[in-house]
Amino acid sequence: MKYFFIFLFLIPIYAYSQVTEIKGSVNSEFGVLSYASLSILDSDLGIIADEKGEFNLQLDLSIHKTLFVSFLGHISQKISLNNPLFDLKNLLIVLEEDINGLNEVVVTGTLKDEYVTESPVKVNVITSKKINSFLPSGGANITEIVQLINGAQEVIACGVCYTNSISINGLEGPYTSLLLDGIPMYGNLASVYGLNGIPNMIIDRLEIVKGPSSTLYGSEAVAGVINIITKNPKDQPFLSLDVQGTSHKESFVNLALTPNIGKSYGYFGVNWDRKSDYDDYNNDGFGDDINLSRFSIFNKWNIYRESKKEFIISARYYFEDRRNGVREYLSNNNYKKIRGDNKVYGESIYTNRFELFGKYEFAFTDGFEVNYSYSKHDQNSYYGSDYYQANQTIFFSQFTLDRNYGNHDLLFGASVKNNLYDDNTIATQSVINGTIINKSSNQLIPGLLIQDQYKPSKKISLIGGFRIDHFNEHGFIYAPSFHLKYNPGEWLSFRLNAGTGFRIVNLFTEDHAFITGQREVKILENLKPEESKSLIFNANYIYTGLNGSGNIDLDLFYTYFSNKIIPNYDNQNFIIYQNSDGHAYSKGISGALNHTFLNGIAFSLTFNHQIVRYTEIENNIESFFDMMHSPKWSGGFNLKFPINKKWSVNSSSNYVGLMKLPTVFEMNDSGDISSVARPTKSKPFSIHNVNINGILNNQNEIYFGMLNIFNFRQKESPLVGYNDPNSFKGFSPYFDTSYAYAPNHGREIFVGYRLNIFRDNKR
Repeated sequence: MKYFFIFLFLIPIYAYSQVTEIKGSVNSEFGVLSYASLSILDSDLGIIADEKGEFNLQLDLSIHKTLFVSFLGHISQKISLNNPLFDLKNLLIVLEEDINGLNEVVVTGTLKDEYVTESPVKVNVITSKKINSFLPSGGANITEIVQLINGAQEVIACGVCYTNSISINGLEGPYTSLLLDGIPMYGNLASVYGLNGIPNMIIDRLEIVKGPSSTLYGSEAVAGVINIITKNPKDQPFLSLDVQGTSHKESFVNLALTPNIGKSYGYFGVNWDRKSDYDDYNNDGFGDDINLSRFSIFNKWNIYRESKKEFIISARYYFEDRRNGVREYLSNNNYKKIRGDNKVYGESIYTNRFELFGKYEFAFTDGFEVNYSYSKHDQNSYYGSDYYQANQTIFFSQFTLDRNYGNHDLLFGASVKNNLYDDNTIATQSVINGTIINKSSNQLIPGLLIQDQYKPSKKISLIGGFRIDHFNEHGFIYAPSFHLKYNPGEWLSFRLNAGTGFRIVNLFTEDHAFITGQREVKILENLKPEESKSLIFNANYIYTGLNGSGNIDLDLFYTYFSNKIIPNYDNQNFIIYQNSDGHAYSKGISGALNHTFLNGIAFSLTFNHQIVRYTEIENNIESFFDMMHSPKWSGGFNLKFPINKKWSVNSSSNYVGLMKLPTVFEMNDSGDISSVARPTKSKPFSIHNVNINGILNNQNEIYFGMLNIFNFRQKESPLVGYNDPNSFKGFSPYFDTSYAYAPNHGREIFVGYRLNIFRDNKR
């Protein structure tokens, strides 16, 4: 009888605590999230989703109230299990991508697809989501996106036409190799004149590797690599439109279509940019920023094959009409009629560039592919009355074969690069029997590489690599590298990256100062290839807590140069080039803290401290000097603050510390040169931006904001000698444009509109 009463007592308890089966899947906006983590708050229950992102849980809803879902690189979610709107038998969970890109699949470090957290080579990722959050998407290009990269800066080469390059860890722009979909096609000429023509519209993400990467990518990859990964047509809206206008009378139009032919998908994009404005706040008689007309077409096809192997063809055409000068030069488009005038100073640069590139995986065996590219870059320009015409054509192809042998993942590669360059300067002139003739440069560069990625255990991963290239004038050049990754814990990793780099210098394509301004160029010797050795230590910790998740990242870096070519500006009348008898080095520390809260608020805090110096030896005495345009301190703070699911306020701030500047001398109104040079150290400055994004409905978005909120401008004119009473403005023998170190165009308000139409009319 007593068992009967116990049974009656248990009936209501059992009824109240009845187990419920919950089924569902975890996805992102781009597809399933394999092996996502699910747990019940305030309990020990948890499960890992399968490779399809699907899961099945047995829960007591009277006790288990909240489901917590997380996946690295995405914003975690808390889901109330008592919400009657949820179908617990078919629970579809969509996690939003974290703008910090902690778990992107990258290719730059090893030439193979690998998660950021797994790669022995440290790769920083800037996603398109992060770019659009902190920059006006309609007008952002690669030189503006660079402000989101810790330790990288835009370096302005000229205070009239504002040509620029990208510096990493204090090393000049030509030391950074720029890739498009992993292919090195941007030669020396394009590294100065072609960067602004890469619109945000085509960018899926940036992958940044700091330190020498010549083993994989050859010359120019001395300071690091910035790999621009273009968008996958299959993942994009059928039609997208982005229109933007600014208070500086600049307008942008971006239009993209993603047609498909059968199972093959294409991406067709058009980018148009125009600015026609004249401001002269510093009263030097020259415009404070460039005027331009820019046009770009991009086409990419992912061609379907029955073998499922990749076949990608991409093409891009880019035209830019860039100009600046005195008011008379710009008014009513006068520059078109008076380019090259010897009385009205202006600088006018016409750039035409065509690119064809892609990838083909062979079907007859696994792991065998070829990457290929062709690029043609033509420049027609006037700097005052000086005419500069140059063209560069680059052919590149690289075959790679990937093979696994036990714990060894071997990569074999063979490449050939043909670099043809010609211009109208002494760089391509030869004297034969007393006669000056033009002799274009033709560098045929075959190369071989081998790389072994070895994993002796789950905690340790090693990469050893070796590359050999042959140059016509310099013979064989070798570039070994070594990478070590150690994981003492699941979320803590240490990386040690070591390698050598080399760079073949094409001086006249890289240094804009040789033709703008009136300094005379002196080359004191046959310039040898620059060589470098580098060591980078990285520590990275991914954590959960503080009502969210994030990571802490720290870099220690050191690069040593021999044969370093350092332009000497100490004499007002000359720029002197020669290989240094001493050496140069770049060393420092950089760090980042990225955190994303469960409510979507996210921030990034970065800093970079670097010492970039070179030595000169005279009378057996070694003297040290700071490298120009290399700030000792820099940092940034980005904050994403969602107001609700449709609106967010995003701010970005960048701090730049003092840097060494060229030696220049003021001129008074009587034409006398000051005996005291301008300050050769800049003052620290910061730039602050705000960008507000709003989703109107499932197709329409707007964004607006302000760049350079506090209206910072470089205090001094970037020009000297502009007020010489004995010469037409800009034509003084003392005219120089090299004293540019900071923005000069002041506060700017922007507003834009985005339209996205998807094939299924769903966001």
